[in-house]
Amino acid sequence: MTEPKRDARIHYAETKIRNVPDFPKKGILFKDITPMLADPRALHVVLDELSERFIGERVDVVVGVEARGFIFGGALAARLNAGFVPARKPGKLPAESDRVSFSTEYSTTELEMHKDAIAAGARVVVVDDVLATGGTAKAAAALVAGQGGVVTAFAFVIELGFLDGRKNLEAGARVETVIAY
Repeated sequence: MTEPKRDARIHYAETKIRNVPDFPKKGILFKDITPMLADPRALHVVLDELSERFIGERVDVVVGVEARGFIFGGALAARLNAGFVPARKPGKLPAESDRVSFSTEYSTTELEMHKDAIAAGARVVVVDDVLATGGTAKAAAALVAGQGGVVTAFAFVIELGFLDGRKNLEAGARVETVIAY
């Protein structure tokens, strides 16, 4: 029996993820996606996989989380004919912004979004490269909700399932991942 085409494609993309031990601190095995980004086939596989999961749905806005979420979020928004909104580190946005503090597996930090970025009732997909503990995605969802938007889904390239980040995400929103560890 042969492996389905979809699984072989995802496996190909997964082979382009580099493991970096002890980054950003000792004991962490960092999943580096930069080799995958440099490989056109692998990048297309991931973007195809993410976008296919939302075809036929109403997605008004894709929120990409700084910084790697911008790469996937912008491309996904273009494929879904949706708007793109960046969720950024403090001090990077030029206009008045909302801010939320949150904890990650490494630190406590903040995320900002322009105050007028999300229309009330907008259906939003939050995108980032990795789902670890869920803190960053949850913070982005809080910014969306604070502006009256509705997070209908979270989308990630990689999920580190052993960190159980799904349980920290907004109830009722589905979680889509391409590669799970």
